[in-house]
Amino acid sequence: MKISIHLTFVAVGLLVSPLLAEEPKLAIPGSILYENKLAEAPGPEWKAAKGKWESADGSLRGSELPEDKHGAVIRLNRKFTDFVIEAEFCFSGAKSTTLSINAEKDHMARIAITPNLVTVRRDDNDHAGPDKAITFAVFPAKFEPGTWHKIRLELVGDVLLGQVDDLVAWGSDPLFATPKVAPGFTAAGQSIQWRNFTVRAATLNPNWEAVKATLPKPGEKVVRQVPAAGAGKKK
Repeated sequence: MKISIHLTFVAVGLLVSPLLAEEPKLAIPGSILYENKLAEAPGPEWKAAKGKWESADGSLRGSELPEDKHGAVIRLNRKFTDFVIEAEFCFSGAKSTTLSINAEKDHMARIAITPNLVTVRRDDNDHAGPDKAITFAVFPAKFEPGTWHKIRLELVGDVLLGQVDDLVAWGSDPLFATPKVAPGFTAAGQSIQWRNFTVRAATLNPNWEAVKATLPKPGEKVVRQVPAAGAGKKK
């Protein structure tokens, strides 16, 4: 009996995603709400608003089209509450990319990435009105072309946590507690690759306050104010 129990735990452990193997931060990941390796062309649940999105080398490759005069955009037509999104990205010439989530009527939040910077922010939610984007962190980084990197976006209640490799930032805003729709990617220039996209249900980590104390406070790590990728005209 002891041997069979041990083997069961080993088998379960092998099924755990490498992205989820680290200690929980804001969220405790639960059941899978959506999963797509992005190894093939996106299905009908994905809407490519701008640019060219195609299957390439077992991933989804996005490229801006000059005639669009707008960055490439693709979004998943789904609605979520509290969640953890995980994926991997690889620069192959693009100037920038984002993983973002929308509110029901406008933008909500994004992790914006260039080959040299990672920005975690709450987005401007009304554009023409008084609302303004809030930058939680801007980290220096170095993403070499052809190398794959992990990204994670957690939203639980009114708190967001963004992570790219070992760079972690968080922030809080009432907007985050509203319904969340259409997660997706953008690409400025040519090109960016994405793969292993997963959305899991999430609950608050009971140790979040202790974890939070080890992380930079919102606005504490801002190397310089820069427009997030896809700023200006966005979808």
